[in-house]
Amino acid sequence: MNAAAWISVIGLGEEGLAGLSPEARAAIEGAEVLVGGERHLALVPGRGAERLTWRTPLKDTMADIAARRGKRVVVLATGDPMWFGVGVTLAKHFPADALAIMPRAGAFSLAAARLGWSLADTATITLHGRKLALLNAHIAPGARLLILSENAETPRQVAAALVARGYPDSAITVLEHMGGPAERRVEGTAATWGDRFAAELNTIAVACVAGPDAVVLPNAPGLPDALFQHDGQLTKREVRAASLAALMPLPGQTLWDVGSGSGSIAIEWMRAARGARAFAIERSTNRCRAIARNAAFFGVPDLKIVEGRAPDALDGLPAPDAVFIGGGIVRPGLHEACWHALRPGGRLVANVVTVEGEVAVARLHATFGGTLTRIAVSRADPVGELKGWRPFMPVTQFAAVKK
Repeated sequence: MNAAAWISVIGLGEEGLAGLSPEARAAIEGAEVLVGGERHLALVPGRGAERLTWRTPLKDTMADIAARRGKRVVVLATGDPMWFGVGVTLAKHFPADALAIMPRAGAFSLAAARLGWSLADTATITLHGRKLALLNAHIAPGARLLILSENAETPRQVAAALVARGYPDSAITVLEHMGGPAERRVEGTAATWGDRFAAELNTIAVACVAGPDAVVLPNAPGLPDALFQHDGQLTKREVRAASLAALMPLPGQTLWDVGSGSGSIAIEWMRAARGARAFAIERSTNRCRAIARNAAFFGVPDLKIVEGRAPDALDGLPAPDAVFIGGGIVRPGLHEACWHALRPGGRLVANVVTVEGEVAVARLHATFGGTLTRIAVSRADPVGELKGWRPFMPVTQFAAVKK
């Protein structure tokens, strides 16, 4: 263990202290401050250490811990503290050399072992303190999901979500209190789960089985237009796929979707890269509501919606790694504000369909370089009893990288 570490983060299983290593037990024995939830603190009775219970919001407890620097602090966590655990939060507030993290087998590892599933081929999700709509990004034919529950109601909520998406025959296994004497396994299907409750501490395993009416969402850019709620302000899927390619979604990066309309670009950005964030800037209240509904449907309910008119609405937003301007490129000060805010290496992409817009992006191209691309899409539609090509308005796309 790092000698400079003054915070020990100890993962506990259902077996409690009995399952700890000698190193972890020694840390608890020598603790001057114990931090944890009521359940974990109850496992360590009779110690003379000061006790801190998690506060809401959690960052308030981070300040409490920081104020006790110089003391031997022990944080009690569940399983693997670095997998959707409190260790991740601690690592954002304290340097790595201040932390000595001692994990146990977490719920995902235990569940995979019980089921004989490969963790590498299984989506791991937490719904603890998060929105149920996150599940929608992972439901797919043949997918295997391991889900950390919020509480006893989560399994029936997951079952209802699967039925609503057209996956009623999906197999559900609820694993309660894994590793302890109260361990229990309950099995069923989404359609037959009903109102059954589980223990408060449970992990859900889902083997997705698509029904004939299942919602199937591809991982590649270009989600079907018909799945979005919109009033006509929608970047068509062919143009959207090309726009996402130019924006280059990368893990953990941030997008501004300016003039977001239906939110389609921001939604696909967040789906494309792990941990990607997006801000949808839109002046219409009705469109903002549609963006929120679309974000939930496509499994990215954490999309940030900013109601307002750019460039004023951009003030105070985190610096972007990419900016998409879907409308308003001729508005005074808009492209200047977006380009100035871009991080080095950031990408600016603007789509236009008007003559005035083409003049504006031609000037941008002369100033910043990059590329100009004309995208013309036609789709076959009925013409009487036959079919003919119906063209959309051509889109001129400007794309540039900030050096």
